Amino acid sequence: MFFVLLCVALGQIVNAHSHHEQQPIQSDLDGLVDVVDVSTEPWTSQFGPQNDLGYTGPLSFSHLPYTRCLDDGESRFDIGILGMPFDTTTSFRPGARFGPFAIRSGSRRQSARGYTLTWGNSPYDLGAAFLDCGDIPITAVHNEKAMDQMEVAYDTLLARPVRGGVTSAYKSRTAAFAKDGKEHPRLITLGGDHTIVLPILRSLNKVYGAVSVIHFDAHLDTWAPPESAKGQERITHGSFFSIAADEHLMTNTSIHAGIRCKMAGPRDITHDDTVGFQVISTDDIDDYGIAQVIKKIRQRIGESPVYLSLDIDVVDPGLAPATGTPEAGGWTTREVKRILRGLSGLNFVGADIVEVAPAYDNADITGIAAADIVHDFMAMLQLDSPPLPHVGPFSKADLLHKN
Repeated sequence: MFFVLLCVALGQIVNAHSHHEQQPIQSDLDGLVDVVDVSTEPWTSQFGPQNDLGYTGPLSFSHLPYTRCLDDGESRFDIGILGMPFDTTTSFRPGARFGPFAIRSGSRRQSARGYTLTWGNSPYDLGAAFLDCGDIPITAVHNEKAMDQMEVAYDTLLARPVRGGVTSAYKSRTAAFAKDGKEHPRLITLGGDHTIVLPILRSLNKVYGAVSVIHFDAHLDTWAPPESAKGQERITHGSFFSIAADEHLMTNTSIHAGIRCKMAGPRDITHDDTVGFQVISTDDIDDYGIAQVIKKIRQRIGESPVYLSLDIDVVDPGLAPATGTPEAGGWTTREVKRILRGLSGLNFVGADIVEVAPAYDNADITGIAAADIVHDFMAMLQLDSPPLPHVGPFSKADLLHKN
């Protein structure tokens, strides 16, 4: 008799969904299945919940809640983590399509236990709701389509309603710059080769108009495409900023940080200036100091809405070898992190980290460094000003004497 009733119930479920997209039937059968009270079972009663360890569980950034945001219209977030696994416009070593995976893997020791002396806080205590939105399924065989997929995906998530924070510490930060006067989510994008910034800037332009760019990199990425290049061939990870300038996606107040690449000559810098950038070289950190580097970046950007793009090759390849175009003599990871801290309070509309290619990594050190930089992004995007230096055993008098 029970079998007959079950068949009738299943028949009604199938008929109910015959003209719609199929739905899981488990929820309809819950009333017919005995639910186990796990609290009485040996594991839970002896050891408690089945928590994930730093090296276990599904792979999301820093064990954040995860959903495929492009499919999920219900989940709300203020700052999303989005993967763009794309690397088919690289000029040297490919492999950055695996960057989002490597960065998430490098983040596995990170968790809600996020307080650091460096920042004087945890990004999870600053109010914003975080969500790992997964990766965009990007074609690897058709660059024009791939560029469109990245732009449309970014458009889609940028138009989502924000959650509006998880604590009273949350502040609206983008409504003042948006064309529609509304708060929009901000995305931290995991690349991917550096070309992903072009579709991102195209998308941001629809919401904010032209934005300034802070560009951490060993390379200018403002080279004009060869005259012989046509159509999609013009867009590479070394020319995308030049294309963005042609499309009026950026202000004339952008800035590079960490440049040390070889060039054809001074004309490359002249062209770079016409694209809208000023240059801070790798050596400037030695000649002028970190504080002066931070000051120059902040002066250049001012009150403009700004997008931050960080190529992992700004870090010396001895500390971050897993990248497609390594250049000797880069900044240390600590120096990059210190500069990022000093940029807090600028009007950020988004950020990315790109060019992590884990096939060239050693002991996951590049993925770990990239993940830690993303953790810095999460705090940087929420602060009104740079955090004060950690005082530790030093007194205020010690600091005053030093100054």
